[in-house]
Amino acid sequence: MTDDRLFLDDVRFYGAHGTTKAEQAVGAWFSVDAELALDLTPAAVSDDLGATVDYGAVARAIVEVGTRTRVNLLERLAGLIVEALLREFPAREVRVRVRKLTPPLEGLVGTPGVELRRRR
Repeated sequence: MTDDRLFLDDVRFYGAHGTTKAEQAVGAWFSVDAELALDLTPAAVSDDLGATVDYGAVARAIVEVGTRTRVNLLERLAGLIVEALLREFPAREVRVRVRKLTPPLEGLVGTPGVELRRRR
């Protein structure tokens, strides 16, 4: 077993996720980093896209989950993304970091986020 990782950083989408009326009405930009643990040896040897995971497909899966259903919590959003990536791709482990880039909350300084890591 290798320690190879395929990663994709800063996949962005706009969504109305949150618990406040402002978050649900105005929405916010979200950023997702994803890391999939899988053996990349076949792709490294063959130079064949069919021997690896297409990171474009990973990005599309993240955006689809992030824009399909509204949720209250970043934890739930990250959980849905992790579940989708484990279901759709042959990774033995997935790490997802979700950040809310533009929360419509007065006085908030910083970027809130969560990170989940799940294994098969």
